[in-house]
Amino acid sequence: MIIAYVIMGDFKVHHLVKELVEFLGSSSSPEKCMDIIQRNSAPFTSSHTASQTAVRNISQHSPNPAAFLSKYEELKSKNLDSLGPFVNLLSRISDDKRLKTYLERHAVNVTASEASSESTSATSLHIDDKSLSKTTEDHAHIRSRLKKKVTSTDGKKLGPFEKSINLSSRTKLPKVPNWWAERPFMTMDFVQDLSANLTPLAGIPPSSQENYLLEDLLYCLSGITGNHIIPQAIIDPHGHVTFSISEGIDLPLKELVNRVLPLASHYSMVARFVEVKSSFEYGVVNHALAAAMQGLLKDYLVFVAQLETEHRKGLLTLHKLWFYIQPTLRTMEILSVIADTINKADARGGKVLSYLHEQTTSAMGEQSGQELCLYLTQAACVPYMEILEKWVYKGVINDPYEEFLVEDNEIIEMEELPQNYSDDYWEKRYTIRRERIPSFLEKVADVILRTGKYLNVIRKAVKSPQAEEIVYTIKQRQYVEAIERAYLFASKTLLDLLMEENHLMKRLRSVKHYFLLDQGDFIVQFMDLCEEELQKKIDEIVPTRLESLLELALRTSAANNDPFKDDMCAELLPYDLMFQIFKILTIETRDEEEYRVQSQNFDLTGLESFSFGYNVKWPVSLVLNQKAIACYQMIFRHLFYCKHVERLLCSVWLSNKVAKSFPLMASQTYGPAFALQQRMLNCVQNLEYYMMFEVIEPSWHEFLENMEKVNNVDEVLLCHSNFLDICLNNCMLTNPSLLPTVHKLLGVCVKFADFIKHMRTYFVDAELTSMLG
Repeated sequence: MIIAYVIMGDFKVHHLVKELVEFLGSSSSPEKCMDIIQRNSAPFTSSHTASQTAVRNISQHSPNPAAFLSKYEELKSKNLDSLGPFVNLLSRISDDKRLKTYLERHAVNVTASEASSESTSATSLHIDDKSLSKTTEDHAHIRSRLKKKVTSTDGKKLGPFEKSINLSSRTKLPKVPNWWAERPFMTMDFVQDLSANLTPLAGIPPSSQENYLLEDLLYCLSGITGNHIIPQAIIDPHGHVTFSISEGIDLPLKELVNRVLPLASHYSMVARFVEVKSSFEYGVVNHALAAAMQGLLKDYLVFVAQLETEHRKGLLTLHKLWFYIQPTLRTMEILSVIADTINKADARGGKVLSYLHEQTTSAMGEQSGQELCLYLTQAACVPYMEILEKWVYKGVINDPYEEFLVEDNEIIEMEELPQNYSDDYWEKRYTIRRERIPSFLEKVADVILRTGKYLNVIRKAVKSPQAEEIVYTIKQRQYVEAIERAYLFASKTLLDLLMEENHLMKRLRSVKHYFLLDQGDFIVQFMDLCEEELQKKIDEIVPTRLESLLELALRTSAANNDPFKDDMCAELLPYDLMFQIFKILTIETRDEEEYRVQSQNFDLTGLESFSFGYNVKWPVSLVLNQKAIACYQMIFRHLFYCKHVERLLCSVWLSNKVAKSFPLMASQTYGPAFALQQRMLNCVQNLEYYMMFEVIEPSWHEFLENMEKVNNVDEVLLCHSNFLDICLNNCMLTNPSLLPTVHKLLGVCVKFADFIKHMRTYFVDAELTSMLG
């Protein structure tokens, strides 16, 4: 679709292509690149086999395969959604020798230019430093800024609550005091104590060593540092804790201790995850997951307390401890893996749910592991599903931490729509954020978007559907069916609201009568009444007089029977048709600025700037939005100008009647001019016939047939958009090579008609004088 108003996705792709062309220093046109991309684009289907093939191919061409594979595994551990397509792209580049050579050459040029700019900036910085040294105040200011920057980025100074997530300015997070910095012993995890030293156990009998080690193990399993077993400081805040054990321990006892300590490490990982992810900026999904894990940690600490009771009774040994912790060790290991993966990926919202769903489905062979993953997934899904329920049942988004798959861009408030409607409300206010979609909702994401949009439109007009609780299950059928039922209700209700209550088809027929010149007597009467007024300069036209003449034409023609005639209005646009169309066709190119500059110098007449306007109220404005009205106006202005040219040429024909009274020799002198006039008239009339009867009428009948088959508002919008696209394209309004030619031909006809009209007085007087003489 190359018409004016492209959808937002195409515009973004066009913008990115333009940036890429400029970055590479290419002379290619962004439009040509876009055409190539659209012709060769195909959906990318990611699979494990395809990704592994691409990775193997890249590593074979890489000068350092080990470094590449290491980086790939690091990114893979973060569970990045775009890793598969990106690796596939790199693999294709590595197979294309011409592209590789071009990119290498460009990289060398960029490196050289960056080196030059760095040397220049270094010089400028040196000069600035000299100028800054003139005053002690500048020194103090710079010193304070540096100190603030260093303290804010020092990893050791940051507590669990100090890490920030990139949220939009609309999200206001409550301020929470940094308890972990002020009261470090409030944590469930180990407190880093650099002064802690190991107490040696050398020389102590093995039975006494076992008692000491049991005591310390129970401490470590609860996140408390022991005397003979202490945790080592961790550099990575999401890393696993390792432990140091006193020297001189009996080897069998040390082996048992090393078997038990992973449970303490898993507990530490989960406890840190619960404390950090409970912070506001990590979102309600992480909050729910952390709460579920905290519940499991409470059960775990009860289990440790039971072990401690056994130890106090003297009934616990290291072998018994190893036996007792077997089920818990597996549970904590699963929790630790989940916490570690989410931490590395810095996941929020739908990404967390996608990973949990993947863990649940992959644990099919292990019943206890699958039940645990299912419990965590269901718990984490609760707040997400509550947002989903409110959206698909009420058309309202309550997403304080920007996690839901539908984003409210808040372009325009609904209360403003009847007076100041923009089609941005429908196309841009609610959009899908693909990176937020849980994998188990991927297939119904578009249905979810449309359901909420429909309900958002009709929520003030009709009652909401009966809400059903949406709960996550391994089998998708239950919640998918609930979503589809809500969608069917919303789509049918909104379609009925448009078609039945607001008479959409009657309004479209009314628009066709006026904008596409379907009401023949009305346009003739209007041009008869307004022709003199429209031939003035745009600054000399009185808008109220034009409105009165339009009203008179409506009341005195067959249009008087139209119930929607009062929605018509007259508009005088500050640019002509050519500028309007070419500004659209040259969007994001250098030519656009040239057209903008030229528009300031236009000395327009009323005929060149006139167009009909149409007042539309909500919710009909969903279909007859500003984009659609603008397309109708472009077609109307073209047809209206052709009608004007036809009327001028017909007025020239009146001169033929006067010439019939001339002598034979004299009348033959004017024969070529009148023959040219007839050819021009035939050309213009054929052009009008082609546009009105071979383009618009067949397209309109096809549009009516398609409208009988629509099931939702999106299909209505698509049918209407396709109808306008076909009319614009086939009327040659979107062809940058044909439109200027047609416009010039019409301009020649106007000049010819004006010339004949101007010269008519002279040649008639001359011939009559010669006849009398």
